[in-house]
Parts: sequence; C-alpha cells; structure tokens
Amino acid sequence: MFDNKTQVLVVDDMMTVRMVMVQCLADLGFTNVIQATNGQLAWDAITADNSQVGFVVSDWNMPKLTGVELVRLLRANKKYAQIPFLLATTESETTKVVEAVKAGVDDYVVKPFNVSTLKEKFENIYKKKAPK
Repeated sequence: MFDNKTQVLVVDDMMTVRMVMVQCLADLGFTNVIQATNGQLAWDAITADNSQVGFVVSDWNMPKLTGVELVRLLRANKKYAQIPFLLATTESETTKVVEAVKAGVDDYVVKPFNVSTLKEKFENIYKKKAPK
C-alpha cells in the first residue's frame, strides 16, 4: 500500500464529497491530504514549485477542467505522468469507463463508495505502480 505520508490531492467541486473523501482517506491512515475545487486548481497545485502531490483522487464533472482533462494533462507531461490517478465519479456507462481508461486513469470508482472500496482501489493502483 502507499505510504500514509503520501500527499493525496482530492479534487471535487462539491464540498460534501471532498469532506467524505478526506474522512475515508483519514480512515485509511493518510495524513497528508490537500484539496482542490476544480481541475484547473488541481493542475496548479500539482505543477507548483514545491508540490509534493503523490496521488490524485478526482471527480470527472467539474468546471474549468474535468477529471479526464486533468489526467490527460498529467499523462502528457513526463514530470507528472506517473502520478497515480483514481477517478471517483457518478459516470458508470461502459463508454465513459473506456474513455477514462484511455485517458490514463489508473482506476475508477463509482460514487457513492465506502472506505473498503477505496482501500481496494488504492491497493490495485499500488500493485500497478509499485516498483517490480
């Protein structure tokens, strides 16, 4: 599993959803969580000079820059391409899932979710990203 000191960036335009995610992450032991209210602010946080973002959990549908647009920016930039990315959204249609995977998300969780589902998604991503 990821080190619990990994800085996790939670991106969602709805405060209540961010608060639930932050609580779930706390329940999983993560102690370094920051938040952004849209994809553009998330991109700004990731690309800031002193950024320590090591994992992104993002909503899909947000103003200014969607979660899928955000992951495309990350994957297109060598400096940020390896940052783990979990898309948390209400979009569950197969075509949407395929679009998200093609864009570069590491995993996908449909809202609402619980702590055990989130833990499973983090573990799956860790297995994909962990050095062999």
